[in-house]
Amino acid sequence: MDIDKEKVDEITLALLYLTTFKDRHGLRAWKSHSWEVLDRLHESGQIYEPATKARSVMLTEGAERSKRLFEKHFAK
Repeated sequence: MDIDKEKVDEITLALLYLTTFKDRHGLRAWKSHSWEVLDRLHESGQIYEPATKARSVMLTEGAERSKRLFEKHFAK
């Protein structure tokens, strides 16, 4: 089966919004998603380095986009 990776990345970024929280560094989300997808989101500048010991990942340019995508795909 061919998978549209752009759609997968978009939905993953939207789902990251579900688990966002603020810490002293900014907006973070729990990184319980595919490492392959998280790596692509990192490469596109949406999140900060996912390959750390932390259980969460910092959202960079993707912070506002994550919220917009969540509302677009999941809000009633």
